[in-house]
Amino acid sequence: MSAKNKAVFLDRDGVLNHEQGDYICRVEDFIVLDNYDALKTLQDKGYMLIVATNRGGLAKGWYTEEELAKMHTKLREAYHEHGVEFTDMFYCPHHPNFTGDCDCRKPKPGLLLQGIEKYNIDPSKSYFIGDRDRDVEAGTAAGVKGILIDSDQPISTVLDMIA
Repeated sequence: MSAKNKAVFLDRDGVLNHEQGDYICRVEDFIVLDNYDALKTLQDKGYMLIVATNRGGLAKGWYTEEELAKMHTKLREAYHEHGVEFTDMFYCPHHPNFTGDCDCRKPKPGLLLQGIEKYNIDPSKSYFIGDRDRDVEAGTAAGVKGILIDSDQPISTVLDMIA
């Protein structure tokens, strides 16, 4: 059996891009945060970098899958320019008021479990950095250590919490 991988799961808004306090519905409003060096450090330590984000605005019809793809392309390109590659981006398109209950909306662990299964990840060697309690709850439920940061807090300030 092959050795398992390790990963740092990342929430999106407030962690990788500027938290605006409401849904970001247009790529023009999507402002990437400079966590390039911190994520490069994690990547160089052998961590896969995987985004796990709730995107309830899709269910509400506030933006389209196409607009979301543009935002994620902008995010990938900005980090790619600094040598950082995201292994994958998982998102929950549901909202309980519009689509009912699902297994992927944080604080449920579905998004993380998808990544763990797809990439043969060892949860006990992995982390989830998020700016909401629901991110830490999802991490804990998936067996991953949650690290709570403030919105837009530099990831460099919590690198010492990651082995």
